[in-house]
Amino acid sequence: MIKQWHRFRSSLFPGAFVSILLLSFASLLFFILFISQDSTTVTQFDPRVYALLKFTLYQAFLSTLLSIVVGITLSWSLAHQQHFKGRGVLVALFSSSLVLPTLIVVFGLIGIFGRNGWINQLSMYLFDHSFGSYLYGLTGILIAHVYLNASFASRSLLHTFESIPKEKYKLAKSLNFTIFQRFLYVEWPALRPTLLSIASTIFLLCFTSFAIVLVLGGSPAYNTLEVAIYEAVKLDFDIAMALKLALIQLAVSTLLVVFSSNFRTKLTNLKISSINIPWSEPKHIKQIQMAIISLFALFFISPLVVIVIDGIGADFGRIVSEALFIKSFFTSIILATVSSIITVIFAVLLSDTKRNFTLKHRLEENKFSKVLNIIISFSGNLYLAIPSLILGLGFFLLSQRYEAPLVVWSTIALLTANVLMSLPFALSVLSPAMQKTAQRYDKLIFSLNLSKLQRWVYCEYPYLKSSLGYVFALSFCFSLGDLGIIALFGSDDFSTLPWYLYQLMGSYRTSDAAGVALILLAITLSVFILLPRLFRSRSAKNN
Repeated sequence: MIKQWHRFRSSLFPGAFVSILLLSFASLLFFILFISQDSTTVTQFDPRVYALLKFTLYQAFLSTLLSIVVGITLSWSLAHQQHFKGRGVLVALFSSSLVLPTLIVVFGLIGIFGRNGWINQLSMYLFDHSFGSYLYGLTGILIAHVYLNASFASRSLLHTFESIPKEKYKLAKSLNFTIFQRFLYVEWPALRPTLLSIASTIFLLCFTSFAIVLVLGGSPAYNTLEVAIYEAVKLDFDIAMALKLALIQLAVSTLLVVFSSNFRTKLTNLKISSINIPWSEPKHIKQIQMAIISLFALFFISPLVVIVIDGIGADFGRIVSEALFIKSFFTSIILATVSSIITVIFAVLLSDTKRNFTLKHRLEENKFSKVLNIIISFSGNLYLAIPSLILGLGFFLLSQRYEAPLVVWSTIALLTANVLMSLPFALSVLSPAMQKTAQRYDKLIFSLNLSKLQRWVYCEYPYLKSSLGYVFALSFCFSLGDLGIIALFGSDDFSTLPWYLYQLMGSYRTSDAAGVALILLAITLSVFILLPRLFRSRSAKNN
């Protein structure tokens, strides 16, 4: 047994070091929160805290339910309508919803559904009637969450639809199943195992939602725990209340992660497969499916169109010459690049270590393997249990105890949050790919006695190149658009593009905000769509 562990030491130790580093950070965060609390105030569970917790859970439940219903309906329609023009582009856009900065989405939705949005303007023009500010409050929160999460759910479920064997559809056809029977007996059994994982992921995202609720909440009645923590620290400087809320959210988030610990939502690149069902849908069903696709496509694309149209009219010459924009732009790009590099390195090292405990010809038979695999996996998914505002609060308390320039604490806090935020998604992409490379090449590599560097250069990197590009792009976009920790540390001396955009929106500089939103959208979509393709094309040339 010792000989086996020694044989794979170069694969075990780097990932184990990263895991210990991440778990040590989590322990330090818990320790800081624990020693900073005042037991007399933290233990008091007043009605305001109960109301915040109740609304946070309520809006997360409604958002998840609506997102899943819309996601199933949309993916079902897309799965059975495979040959209309623009389908590939549409699915790619739905995939990009995962990385769209939430503040951009909010800005676009305000342009459509806000008091001066397109819908109200059209209604005033046609009927001389305005719907008012219906976007602010629970309605706006649900619309924004469905916008982001239904498209994510539909893309994930579409992959499940496409994995259903064609023979099952042929059998359903031979048995003369109705559309409902086909869904009930063929498609639903395939969807059901993944629905819980997708729903739990969406619920966690909605439970810890910050930017959407901050902008669209409209009043304290619609605050969630995250927003209340931000207001307690930034506006009221009520650290005791912030700690109380943070500990409650931490406890609930941990319970949710434990409850949904078996979820395995796999992220794929933009490659689209096809069911190839050998018959067409009935005409009326086809019309319903195309109507569903058209309506959601209109709902999804309209806010992006608003951003483009409003942004084009901005004075870019003045915007890009402003000192705060220049500082925010370069800060965002540098932080996103550095955090993406760290995320890729951490994900590779953790995935390399994890596969030792899941492969029979390695260490899977060892009695400690399952426990160690759980520990490694948990360390890579810390962000699901520790949302960004709680991370921010921890760093804020550290900055109060240990004096250092605010820029230093802000940089460390943002890099840490960006890496932890991206790591679960990076692992979901790289872990299965690295598992396959080990299954495919281990025996050959062992027989040739290749070094760790030689293994990476000749076996791992050529196979993982496309996935590495996708993970880098994903992490870059996550980091670029995050408004979590910067909301606590943001200032004129330290600013990012999302924080700068939020300031412009708050000061009603709508034209400048539209220009900055367009720049942020262009960078995000360019990196997310073009960078993985660049890696794939180079990989194809090398092969």
